[in-house]
Amino acid sequence: MTTPQLDYRALFAVMPSPCLVLDPDLVIVEANEAYLRVTDRAREELIGRHLFVVYPENPADPDADGVRNLQASLDRVVRSKEPDTMAVQKYDIPAPGRPGVFRERWWSPVNTPVLGADGEVGWIIHRVEDMTEFVLTRPLRLRPGDPIGEHRAMEAELFARAQELQGLNEELREAHDRERRTALALQEVMLHAPDLAGHREIAVRYLPATRSLNVCGDWYDVVDLSDDRFTVAVGDVVGHGLEAAAVMGMLRSALSAAVRAIDEPGRAMDVLSRYARTFEDALATTAAKAVIDTRHRHITYTSAGHPPPLLARPDGTVVLLDEATDPPLGILTEHTVPRPQATVPYTPGDTLVLYTDGLIERRGEDIDAGLHRLADTLGRHTSLGPDRLADTLLTRLGVAEGGRDDIALIIVRL
Repeated sequence: MTTPQLDYRALFAVMPSPCLVLDPDLVIVEANEAYLRVTDRAREELIGRHLFVVYPENPADPDADGVRNLQASLDRVVRSKEPDTMAVQKYDIPAPGRPGVFRERWWSPVNTPVLGADGEVGWIIHRVEDMTEFVLTRPLRLRPGDPIGEHRAMEAELFARAQELQGLNEELREAHDRERRTALALQEVMLHAPDLAGHREIAVRYLPATRSLNVCGDWYDVVDLSDDRFTVAVGDVVGHGLEAAAVMGMLRSALSAAVRAIDEPGRAMDVLSRYARTFEDALATTAAKAVIDTRHRHITYTSAGHPPPLLARPDGTVVLLDEATDPPLGILTEHTVPRPQATVPYTPGDTLVLYTDGLIERRGEDIDAGLHRLADTLGRHTSLGPDRLADTLLTRLGVAEGGRDDIALIIVRL
């Protein structure tokens, strides 16, 4: 059976709910018949014009906040890429053919993003329901025993509560924004790596899990040990949010201090593991560290339960650095043998990649599948510079805008 081809423009035109289509700059690109009827406008009066030029604030209403509220909602849609349902709004509209005259209008709006092929908001569907008649005719006094009046009173009460909820939602959004700004400032301080500025051959990326506060328990670090030796590291604390970020900051600082005092990365990781045992939230943290010796052209690495670093050759060959792996930090073992480390040679033009599991792990899939996907993608793009390669890996693995888990990534062109 052949599925008939749908005419989506015709479907949109006859939708019973009034709808506009806006571009991300809030220019009107389409309006359906229901919207034209309810606003008493012709299509040519709307298309190609900015929404708030067509519908400005009513200057005769000193308490008017329709433009501000709608602007805030549309901004949230573009930023979050999620629909936004607004409480009933008083938003008067200009009377056609009568300059300076506004008609009182009350609306119930829903703003829905439409994403383009690049994952960004390409359009916004602005759907409204005209609530003016209901709002203006709701009863102020009730006669005892009047069931219709009681019903309308209940509707009026629901409307009043919706208005109150809108105010509370605005307060919650403002509080969330303040918390997010605080969290970002904290994260920036904790991830500061002053030695990174001297390494143009290193690219780093940090992406918190989507729907988080933009803080996470993953970390990266770059530390210069001498003129011809430096170290790079990544780690992953269990959990998300401010608590995980606080633990991350302590562990990252401790490892940075340990590697400056102890030349061998395995022994430095042992020091960090003993430190992690002193507080419960640090247990089961994973980390990987590599020391690069540019004079002798070799890499010494160790891993505490972490996905293996990758070493890519210019010909596309990719080597898993998985010969020095021990349990995560703070996990007690029966033996007292020092944590293992391994050394591999490199040649100029090789690429070293350290990352956290959010880059490769997918729900319902064995992590080895993600590891092989990363190795294959890396092998096909080794000719790219570190920054372009970092962005390419994130894009090809489908996490350029973040994933279900936090992601830290370091790429070193050797």
